[in-house]
Amino acid sequence: MFSRSGYQALPLGDFDRFQQSSIGLYGAQKGFFSFGSKADPLGPARNAADSSQGWLSRICHGIITSLVFLLMLLTFPISGWFALKIVPTYERMVIFRLGRLRAPQGPGVVLLLPFIDHWQRVDLRTRAFNVPPCKLISQDGAVLSMGADVQFRVWDPALSVLVVKDLVAATRMTAQSAMAKALGKKSLREIQGEKIRIGEQLLLDINDMTKSWGLEVDRVELTMEAVLQPPRDALLGPLGAVAPVLEGSPPQLASHLLDSAPSAPEADSVVTVSEVDPPRRRPSVAELLSAVEPILSEALVSQMGASYQVDIILPGGARSTFFIDLSSGSGQAGCGVPQGNPDVVLEVAEEDLQELMLGELRPLAAYMSGRLRVQGDLQLALRLEELFKAVKLHR
Repeated sequence: MFSRSGYQALPLGDFDRFQQSSIGLYGAQKGFFSFGSKADPLGPARNAADSSQGWLSRICHGIITSLVFLLMLLTFPISGWFALKIVPTYERMVIFRLGRLRAPQGPGVVLLLPFIDHWQRVDLRTRAFNVPPCKLISQDGAVLSMGADVQFRVWDPALSVLVVKDLVAATRMTAQSAMAKALGKKSLREIQGEKIRIGEQLLLDINDMTKSWGLEVDRVELTMEAVLQPPRDALLGPLGAVAPVLEGSPPQLASHLLDSAPSAPEADSVVTVSEVDPPRRRPSVAELLSAVEPILSEALVSQMGASYQVDIILPGGARSTFFIDLSSGSGQAGCGVPQGNPDVVLEVAEEDLQELMLGELRPLAAYMSGRLRVQGDLQLALRLEELFKAVKLHR
């Protein structure tokens, strides 16, 4: 997939460049009696900073470490339960001893010194998260609701702990910013037809920013939820065509206009007029609510598992309230408020509710455009699309 873009993934074993050690006085604790320089995962910059510290700091560090290690040996049968940690193959343990970073430890048995060692496990397996749908404007003026699925892995345990506090949140924000910047330079047609190539380019852009955090993005897949507003060209339609520019003398222009004028119909010609179909009557809200009750079932309750209160804004400004309780039993529906506190409270105009229940408008598009207001869990509110589909099939 990435061969066309020239992308080369980092080797999975790159994190093993750190010095691994085993349990023992000169194993996992190797070098804690030594006051000279040692290999540091942060490179020359960290070593230069350590060399600037005085001998007094290093001597205090060695004395405290020696005393704690001696105390652990004296109480080893008890302290072993707290000092020995097992690290699986897919994890590394980042240890801070008296505030100073040590080389990542593992896999296997790792020995920690009580009171002076603070540690954190880092998972090296591939993980995934989704970028929630957000409004984006394409180059041709279309408003889209776009999301993405992102897979990443940690290749440097030390950097992933030192540089970023929350890897998933920081990477999600970076991916969302890169997606908005990249899609703003593409038209709607290019986005729909080149999602794979755009995802590859997004992968490169995101990795340029996240490699310094010790993680690498392996895959980016764009997902288009809805087109909230068509492009400007589609809105203009035939009126957007530019009229041709006529050149020539006034007599020639007059002759051209007379030739291009529509001719009157002949006497014998028959003009056919197509009849306009009368607009279909939309069912009222009461009729739609009556269609909800027959489809209520235990299977729908197990799928939805929530109680909804819907406040309808009528054309005259008045309000009407009804409920759909899909939290227990076979479900209930009716006018008024549900028993107890509802999980989600919806506020929608009567016309928009008709479009939702007829399948002409999706709940996500209605929420993103401001036509549907939600109080409570948005994910539970979007599950109503399954109910609307069942109502449409039943009708």
